[in-house]
Amino acid sequence: MAKRIEAKNLNIYYGKFLAVENVNLTIAPRSVTAFIGPSGCGKSTVLRTINRMHEVIAGATVQGEVLLDGENIYASEIDPVNVRRTIGMVFQRPNPFPTMSIYDNVVAGLKLAGKPKRGELDTVVERSLRGANLWEEVKDRLDKPGAGLSGGQQQRLCIARAIAVEPQVLLMDEPCSALDPISTLAIEDLIQTLKEKYTIVIVTHNMQQAARVSERTAFFNLAGIGKPGQLVEIDDTQKIFSNPTERRTEDYISGRFG
Repeated sequence: MAKRIEAKNLNIYYGKFLAVENVNLTIAPRSVTAFIGPSGCGKSTVLRTINRMHEVIAGATVQGEVLLDGENIYASEIDPVNVRRTIGMVFQRPNPFPTMSIYDNVVAGLKLAGKPKRGELDTVVERSLRGANLWEEVKDRLDKPGAGLSGGQQQRLCIARAIAVEPQVLLMDEPCSALDPISTLAIEDLIQTLKEKYTIVIVTHNMQQAARVSERTAFFNLAGIGKPGQLVEIDDTQKIFSNPTERRTEDYISGRFG
């Protein structure tokens, strides 16, 4: 069941440095929301707070709330491991485990969670690889190393690994930045399929990509040199790109800065 995400009064720190301030946003279930903005404005930092990956960095802290269907994932009784199982993440560069086969890459998260039976794993592998639109390309070489696939295939393998544990949310941090145009198109097509089942948030520097894949777009920007990043506005993607509310958004979209 895809989840609704809300961030309330979110302040994100690296040590004493306030990196992003006062983020408030809502992300609807079974939709794609794009985060855009110049480098260093906090897009990926906000993304990592949504599944508690930010706090893995030494000295990194979060103030405020991130609600998943109304439940604060930063509440003291919440296990961050369970959060990361519910909210999967795909990173900028494809990162299959290099010494593992395609099969073992897909089921790595499940094996960490317990000891499922081989028959169950076989079902999960096929379902996940089909979900990532990769099954037909690799079904005859599941025992071969995942690192032997092309870049685009590796990224789809990482998506298969993420959805194998049956999350409700998928976070994607510039998933196409290291890929060629054909592989990028394959990932974009896949995102449109995956949103039928998952809530998806994608960070991208590619504004055309944001316009193509998302229903809503959030524009982040720095408050000034040495100042924290801010969420300038979030709205329907068509409005952000055609008639944004904020002048700073229009300046960025039109290429006048950034």
